[in-house]
Amino acid sequence: MSTVEETGKPVGSEPTLHRVMGPGLLLLFIVGDILGTGIYALTGKVANLVGGAVWVPFVVAFAVAMITAFSYMELVTKYPQAAGAALYTHKAFGLHFVTFMVAFAVMCSGITSAATASRAFAANFANAFELHIAGAGGWITVIGLLFMTACALINFRGVGESVKLNVVLTVVELTGLLIIIGIGLWALGFGHGDFGRVNDFGTGGRGAVGGVIAATTLAFYAMIGFEDSVNMAEECKRPNKIFPRMLFLGLMITGTVYVLVAITAIALVPPAELGQGDTPLLQVVKAGAPHFPLHVFAFITIFAVANSALINMLMASRLLYGMARQGVIPHHLGIVHRRRRTPYLAIGFTTLLAFGLILFVGDVPELGGTTALLLLGVFTVVNVAVLVLRRDPVDHDHFRTPTALPVVGALSCGFLVLPVTGRPAVQYGIAAVLLGLGLLLWAATYTLNNRHGIHSAAFDPQALE
Repeated sequence: MSTVEETGKPVGSEPTLHRVMGPGLLLLFIVGDILGTGIYALTGKVANLVGGAVWVPFVVAFAVAMITAFSYMELVTKYPQAAGAALYTHKAFGLHFVTFMVAFAVMCSGITSAATASRAFAANFANAFELHIAGAGGWITVIGLLFMTACALINFRGVGESVKLNVVLTVVELTGLLIIIGIGLWALGFGHGDFGRVNDFGTGGRGAVGGVIAATTLAFYAMIGFEDSVNMAEECKRPNKIFPRMLFLGLMITGTVYVLVAITAIALVPPAELGQGDTPLLQVVKAGAPHFPLHVFAFITIFAVANSALINMLMASRLLYGMARQGVIPHHLGIVHRRRRTPYLAIGFTTLLAFGLILFVGDVPELGGTTALLLLGVFTVVNVAVLVLRRDPVDHDHFRTPTALPVVGALSCGFLVLPVTGRPAVQYGIAAVLLGLGLLLWAATYTLNNRHGIHSAAFDPQALE
């Protein structure tokens, strides 16, 4: 039986999106969305927590992400529409406030991720142009702010990312990581480097298990991005058939690349040195291939992290715009510029939040860790939603994950949110401030609407996209 999800034909007067993405383009989109700032900027910070066995937290993070991905496979083939976690939360629980908080958490994760990327961009920019900027503040902060301003201007002009651009940037990102792996193979073949370090746990008194758990809370940042691909479901050909296979394959590819990069990095650079600064992979290139033009690799890294920031700020501003149009936060944030046709107030608001994070937090581990914290909370809800929505049958075939996986996914994601994992308190503070701002916006809008006798329409998560 054919359905609108399979055919893409309009039902009644409502047209659907044009289905143009086959398995190849979908795979490139997924891989490109996962690759980026995480592995380029955080490998050294993970090494600070777990020592030479830096690859282990990436494997654990990959396993947790893969389990949650199976939940997304079921939900996206069951409800092949845009809106992702907010849509699934709304269908499962039917509570507008909970749906709003999940959507706002996703938006905040985009801002913290973009701020992480801006910090990494600034550090690599300094290396590329040999600015020799020392310390965590000063010009690094200035460059980060200027970069975020550039993202806002591009966003304001309405330059949307296309599938072709995503393919190009994915190739650039992947090329940089393959260079690292190639350097590692060269070093192994000529007897350079110390590959024995990959089994050394230097956990600073935490113990092997404690060190791995603490490092996993940070390494998980490198695995996020796959959840964005659910927003492409309405533009995929036969999503029920190709999406599960491509998501699984995309995670396998990126997980394998990450582990090989982590092993190469620690074999060529000792953990203590790798954990210094925000450009760990540049140190790997310098140590393993001193004659390789570092400027080239620095520019590759710049493109990789810039792509992450642009995509995340675009997503964050559009989510905020959608919530404003739904009447759940002040409607002014949904105003569109007459000439550019972009939500300029939402862009300005999200950019100011990113400025605040760059100025008052700044450090990559705290920003990246907060991104992972917010999304782990969202993933916990999504895994529970899979089980709840088993009571909601649909009239088309869809992927069904084994029941044990969403249970394990909810427990593992929920556990990685807890303070017992060794997650720094500052990350909870940042997340609390951002989500508290969402609460204030919600409460202010609710109060003003009641005062003026305005009844907001039911919150429709599909309108967020």
